[in-house]
This record gives sequence, structure tokens and C-alpha cells, in this order.
Amino acid sequence: MTAATVDAHRREASPGEPMIRLDRLHKRFPGQREPAVRELTLEIPEGEIVVFVGPSGCGKTTTLEMINRLVEPTSGRIFLQGDDVTEENADRLRRRMGYVIQQIGLFPHQTIAQNVATVPRLLGWDRKRVAARVEQLLHLVGLEPSEYANRYPKQLSGGQRQRIGVARAMGADPPVLLMDEPFGAVDPITRVRLQNEFLRLQEEIRKTIVFVTHDIDEAIKMGDRICILREGSEIAQYDTPQHILSNPAGPFVEGFLGSGIVLKRLNLSRARDVELSQDWPTLGSDASLEGVRTAIMDSDKGHALLLDAEGRPRRWVGARDLADGSLQGAGTPVEAVLRDDVTLQDAVQEMLTATLGVAIVVDRDGRYLGTLNHDTINAAVRAMREEAQEREREDVRSGAPQAGALS
Repeated sequence: MTAATVDAHRREASPGEPMIRLDRLHKRFPGQREPAVRELTLEIPEGEIVVFVGPSGCGKTTTLEMINRLVEPTSGRIFLQGDDVTEENADRLRRRMGYVIQQIGLFPHQTIAQNVATVPRLLGWDRKRVAARVEQLLHLVGLEPSEYANRYPKQLSGGQRQRIGVARAMGADPPVLLMDEPFGAVDPITRVRLQNEFLRLQEEIRKTIVFVTHDIDEAIKMGDRICILREGSEIAQYDTPQHILSNPAGPFVEGFLGSGIVLKRLNLSRARDVELSQDWPTLGSDASLEGVRTAIMDSDKGHALLLDAEGRPRRWVGARDLADGSLQGAGTPVEAVLRDDVTLQDAVQEMLTATLGVAIVVDRDGRYLGTLNHDTINAAVRAMREEAQEREREDVRSGAPQAGALS
């Protein structure tokens, strides 16, 4: 498996009827000379994340809002699970779709449990069923119900409020989630964490998700497919991230992708896709002072990594840390500890700030798997470049048009 291996959550469309189909969808607002959305036709496969991305004013949000009829189309049709819902009762339609927005929109005078229960209560669920669903959803988004259910939104951090927004959108277990810049209002560190958590969540829930962003890097990371839009929601390219990066469909897409396309492909690969380094000496919780000293002296690294009884990384210990003759409290706590499903792009960011310049990779239970370093990343980039070049050669041999070179 190469460094450019696509994640498990990225898969080809299943055969048959798409979850959502837009047929010549058109929107012209009163007083506007040009339509906001022009004759858009698009199929969105079941169980995938499809990301709308494009410059400001291209119609991304308008298109999203027409899917659940917050904005009524001027013409065209909307199909959901094969049903024409263009004229369906809008409230009934919206109960088949969760909706997450950048501003979150939690009700400030309701508890977290009451916010999450909004749609189930509207649907007339009984109290016991509502309570069970709220508890399930809070667990799903990583918030302990006993700690958070009775809090109010103002008592949560921005990242926690965003998780509650996602939980509320899934209240009645709709097949579709619409997400408009859902992580745009939080700081960059929280944003990366929320992105990663949501991708893990999607592996469990397998919803059909339409996701709007202005950030091409977020689109590459989050999307099974990306729909790059020009003004008027004209489709410039609709394809998988790897195909768009390998063969951008013309100057507009190339310009939107920007420079460093090979580096952007780091968002397509995960730590588990590459061979992790085992160069750093590691010792268990029962290690002796002399054992640690010997391990450091026998390596070329200058530090050893101490693991606890469960195999979880705890401290880096260097030769100087052993000068007082005790391992108790010696060394420094580990940093840049990442799960194996983290993207290589995120890993690079962590490595740049880590004291030893490496990222420690662990499994979902926190057990040590290995490390990522600059050599590992460079090897991944070389593999991606070679794969892209080979794909270009295949296109030449098959007579496929060349849309542009990788930079």
C-alpha cells in the first residue's frame, strides 16, 4: 500500500439511484440580473461526503439551501432517494435532512439535552425514546451525557458547541446532512480536531453529506468527491480529490487549487498508509535506569520513549535526564501524539512544533505504533509524485487530454 492510498471513507458511488439528484436547478433572486445558480444538474451518491467549493458568491450556499428548500428554486427539480421533493411540504422535507451551519444556532435558554432533542420532540417521540437518543448522540460526538446534558450553550467551548450542532442535526437519524462552513468559526487547532473527529464519526454513521467550504484544503481532506464551482454554480470539475489533483480540468481549477499540488495530496493519505519509523528506542514501565541509559547509548537518537504498562507513550527521556540517578519524573511529557487515522498534512503541522521533530503515532486505544519523521513524509511525497507521473504517462498512452502539470 503506497503513501497515496485513499482512505477507507473514500469510496466509489454505489450503483443505482443516487441519494440526491439535482435536475437543472436554477435560482434567480428578485432584482438580480444574473442567476445565483444556473441550470445545475448533479448527482450525489449515497453514503458519501460531497464538498461544494468555489470563490465567494459562486452559489455554494444557495445551492445547499435549495436542497432542503430554505431557498425555493426558480425552476428545476430536486430528487431525494428517487422521490421528486420539489413540491413536497418543506417542513416535512427538512425532517429528512440534518442541517449544520457555521453559527451553530443553538437555543441559548435550552439545555444541551433539550437542544439535541429538538427534532425528535417535533416528531412526537415519547420522552423515554427522546432521552435515549440524546444520550446516544452525546456519546457519539464524544461528550459525556452526565457531564454535558444539563449544561447551557454558553457553558461550552466553541468546539463543544459545534459538536452539539452536529448531534442536533442527527437527532432523528436523517439519511442526509447539509453542512455549511461547519468548522469555519473556530480556531485553526480546534478546526483540525473537529475535522478529524467528524471523519471518524462518518466511518460509523455513513450519512450522505453535502458540505460547503471556501477552503480547498478542507475540501480535499473532507470530501469523497469535490464539486468545484464557478460563478452561478457552474460546475468546473466534479470528481474525487485524487483525480482533481492529478488532472485538474483547465486553468480555472488549476488556479483554484493553487501551488504545491503534491503537498496538498498529503491530505489524502493517513499515518496508517505509510511505513512508520521504529528507530527510536522504546522501553516499558518496568525499565531500569541502566536499561534506559544503555538503550540511548546504543541508538543514534539521544532519547528513549517510555511507555506505560498499556503500551501508551508517556515521556521522552534523554541522557542528561538520567544525571540524578532516578527515572522518577525524568524527561519530558510526550507531545505530538497522533492517532493512526490522522492525515499526513496534519502530522506535518504537529512535527514542525514538536521538540524532537517527530510525531508519535498510536492506535485508537492510545497504544504506541511508531513515529513519523521528515524522512517518512519525504518518502510519501516522492511516492505521490511518482504515482501522479505514472498516471500522466497512462493518460498519454491512452490518448486522454492533459489538463495541467503537477507543481
